[in-house]
Amino acid sequence: MLALAAITFTACKKDDSTNPGDEIAITSDLSNKQATTDIMVEDDNAVLFSITDEENLSGGKLTGGGQTTNFVCATVSVTPTSGFPKTITLDFGSGCTNPNTGVTRSGKMIFVLSDSLRLTGSTAVLTFDNYFVNGFKREGTITWTNVSTPGHRSWTRQVVAGKITAPNGNWWVHNALKTISQVQGMGTFIPSDDAFETTGSGTVVNSNNITRSYTILEALLTKTICHHIVAGRLKVEGPQHYAIINYGNGACDNIATISIDGGNPFPIQLP
Repeated sequence: MLALAAITFTACKKDDSTNPGDEIAITSDLSNKQATTDIMVEDDNAVLFSITDEENLSGGKLTGGGQTTNFVCATVSVTPTSGFPKTITLDFGSGCTNPNTGVTRSGKMIFVLSDSLRLTGSTAVLTFDNYFVNGFKREGTITWTNVSTPGHRSWTRQVVAGKITAPNGNWWVHNALKTISQVQGMGTFIPSDDAFETTGSGTVVNSNNITRSYTILEALLTKTICHHIVAGRLKVEGPQHYAIINYGNGACDNIATISIDGGNPFPIQLP
């Protein structure tokens, strides 16, 4: 498995070969990329919910009171001062490290809200301006649509052309349609006790245009107070082989595991 892990990070394949080892290496590599993607997009989710709470744009939840752990050290601007749509810009400048989470960001995250985030039917659209998180460049568009019903708070989240470029220049593109459901913190007035479950599916494509599709088998669990996914599993499908990504059983850490075809899992460290 150590050899397989090494192949994952070093192999460069032009296409899916008939050699099973080539396919397994590609599937493993793209699974690792998808795990990195999951961490970053769920972090986007946490930032959106935190900043709208903080700026009183969530729809009757928080009344302000200092930056939360997700965007400490950002310069925040909201325009216009009254009415919707509103644009929220988080400007991290040339780079700053959050002392609470250890996450380093630079550039801008730009959210456009059609209305209060917790109003059924409202949308929030995220784009990036030269934005990096822990050295990874982010591009693309993410759209949240509130599909809540009485007693159930939820959103769909669609990612279009979500390109991620690693510090070494390696890049990949992800597209997805998922559902985000709030499972904790609905009855309080503080964001720190909020927790969310994510379900759905998507694709991940490497720079050689090789694609893997995936489906979440067990909802991904995230908490506003943690930068990482704390639980959940998803399945990445190759032509003949598959991988299972497992995010653990509740611990807030940057470790996940990948197993191939039901074999012994090996750990991966996420940014």
